[in-house]
Amino acid sequence: MYQVLYCLTDEHDWRLAALGGALCLLASTAAISLFHRARATQGSGRLVWLALDAVVAGCGIWATHFIAMLAYGPGASGAYNVPVTLLSLIFAIAITFVGLGVAVSTMRPGLVALGGAIVGGGVAAMHYTGMMALEIPARVSWATGTVAASILLGVVFGAFALHVAERRDNLSGTLGAAVLLTVAIVSHHFTAMGAVQLTPDPTLPISGLSIPPTSLSVLTASAAAAIIVIALVAALLDRRAKGELGRQQRVLDTALENMSQGLCMFDADGKIILFNERYAAMLGRTDILLTGRLLVDVLREEQAKGQWQGDAGEFFARLVADARESRTTTDIVTRFGRSIRVVNQPMQGGGWVATFEDITEWLEAQARISHMARHDALTGLPNRILFHEQLEHGLRRTNSGDQLAVLCLDLDHFKDINDSLGHPIGDALLKEVGRRLEATVGESDTVARLGGDEFAVVLIGRSEETAARFLAGRLVEAISAPYEIDHHQIVIGVSIGISLSPQDGSHPDELLKNADLALYRAKADGRGTYRFFETGMDARAQARRLLEMDLRAALQRNEFEVHYQPIRDVATNRVVAFEALLRWSHPQRGLIAPINFIPLAEETGLIIQLGEFVLRSACADAATWPDDIDVAVNLSPVQFKSPNLIASVTAALEEAGLEARRLELEITESVLLQNGEATLTTLHELRAMGVGISLDDFGTGYSSLSYLRSFPFDKIKIDRSFVSELATRADSMAIIRAVTGLGRSLGIVTTAEGVENDAQLELLRREGCTQAQGYLFSKPRPACDVALMLEGPRLRALA
Repeated sequence: MYQVLYCLTDEHDWRLAALGGALCLLASTAAISLFHRARATQGSGRLVWLALDAVVAGCGIWATHFIAMLAYGPGASGAYNVPVTLLSLIFAIAITFVGLGVAVSTMRPGLVALGGAIVGGGVAAMHYTGMMALEIPARVSWATGTVAASILLGVVFGAFALHVAERRDNLSGTLGAAVLLTVAIVSHHFTAMGAVQLTPDPTLPISGLSIPPTSLSVLTASAAAAIIVIALVAALLDRRAKGELGRQQRVLDTALENMSQGLCMFDADGKIILFNERYAAMLGRTDILLTGRLLVDVLREEQAKGQWQGDAGEFFARLVADARESRTTTDIVTRFGRSIRVVNQPMQGGGWVATFEDITEWLEAQARISHMARHDALTGLPNRILFHEQLEHGLRRTNSGDQLAVLCLDLDHFKDINDSLGHPIGDALLKEVGRRLEATVGESDTVARLGGDEFAVVLIGRSEETAARFLAGRLVEAISAPYEIDHHQIVIGVSIGISLSPQDGSHPDELLKNADLALYRAKADGRGTYRFFETGMDARAQARRLLEMDLRAALQRNEFEVHYQPIRDVATNRVVAFEALLRWSHPQRGLIAPINFIPLAEETGLIIQLGEFVLRSACADAATWPDDIDVAVNLSPVQFKSPNLIASVTAALEEAGLEARRLELEITESVLLQNGEATLTTLHELRAMGVGISLDDFGTGYSSLSYLRSFPFDKIKIDRSFVSELATRADSMAIIRAVTGLGRSLGIVTTAEGVENDAQLELLRREGCTQAQGYLFSKPRPACDVALMLEGPRLRALA
């Protein structure tokens, strides 16, 4: 040890020694930086960085040695053999390359340290080869123990240097490793120089291939400059690369932490490499150490806390096997009441990336969409699509001997309620009807809303005809019970049509069609009841469809004509008006009465065109009559809702040149039901034009008196049902007496319809009825017979 200290203090120029140390530190810092860069690179790029690192480190070791040798006093009078000097440089670069390659290619700390030891061995190889290049007039001998110590120092500090570099890739780690590598080189050199023993021998020659120390100083300075340049370039590249990596790392971290999905990356062994906070929060693992741990250990820890169910080992083994087989898997798991979709995507080189997406709201939205597609938005009942599917399912599962019944329901006069009270009340009524239907049918039965006020029920069992009859009766009773909606008491009925499988059909569409036909029959039979499908109903439906087709064609072929029935003044026995009545002259069926086609025209909307035809024809015909004869035209409730009604009346009067006072429009109480305020406004507009307004079929409604108070009608027409029973029923007589008395007190003309005999006429005259109309005077006749009806015999005077 004394010899080493003596050599360092007395045999070296400390200024050149310090320069060598500084150069060594600079080269070591560059070498460690390049070592980190090589470890961060894969493939051919790593080989390039390794080669550059070996050149920088080898040149640094070589330059340090020869600068220190220049500082060595005894060496100043010698020379250096060029080939051996170059060989020492080659040894320094080659052995350093091997050591760095071992350290870079492994993650195991022991092998990294082995690589550092090889680098330390390269320092020794370069030093002693370089010493062999020294040619001086003296014999060189070595202290064996000191030589061994120098080699050991280089190997140990070299191993420590790369061990520290592998553990800490930051500024402090780089500086620490650079200092250790510098210590390895410097301590080896000066310890080895302390082992040199020189015995002067002037007889030893200096070869011709030697280079003097002055020239070597230039060469060393050039090598040092090259090292510095390389080190600076490498440092710059490394800094730029680290800056780019840092920027990319920040971008990656930002992207990971702002993902709506959770992400976790695993290596081939199932160890967690990285994850984002969304993953930890989504799976409730924020309080668990994750980085670097095997997933199976995390699952077992959760299993111990009761947060994970299942076999952790089996689950983990399946994930690892899927990744090794490059299989992408998708699972849906439930965590803390949330549904999470997990996609495991294999990575190249082993391992996999798992993404975790919370799809709870998406699944709920899909469920809502699916429910909306198959359920009615208003009542929540199955709609036509789901009803059809369940009906098909019911038909498939009916066994031999089983029956299936389909009930089609339609609310009676729902449209009138919807029009008079408004759609919100109508919607509330439909909801309540849906609730009553669900409460009335059995748990295994299906209830659906097909649209509007149409509902349907499916029953399955062994005696469905009996069950359907019983259920239909209960439904009629339940639906007909009064409703209290928004301070309105509403009473509504229901008509039901029933078809049975297999006798009425074995296909959903066929059963629905036949139940619809039975429903139509229930409506035709007075509503508020139910009917089963019968074979003849299809024929009647076909006849109705043919009639509808004929009705549409009849408008184009001008098959309609207007007949007139006289209205006489009871007191003077004089014709004061004619009522216009529509007739259909069918080319094959002959004359068709209004009762057979007017309801169909109202259902199909054709009544508007027919009504306008009657109005124009009646005004045109009345214009040819005497000035004191009026014409009465009936208005359908459908026609009255037309926004063009006022314009149609005005146009008909203007085209015919008829005074408005001679036109009388007859409406029924159902017109007043549909929209009270708007209807009264229209009536007042017609009245302001001079048109007379009559209330037809008076006494058959339930609020006629309130109508008389709301609007001052010009005439009340007493329904024929009261007139026909005048002589047989005292209550009919009382009603007529009350109506005529009401008319006198209000100044309203009263007209009795359906007068067929002299006895009825005499009773009406006695009660003060103003006008009479009926077969006693004349049947409805074509317009060409109006003159005959005006010139006909007067009423017989009664004794």
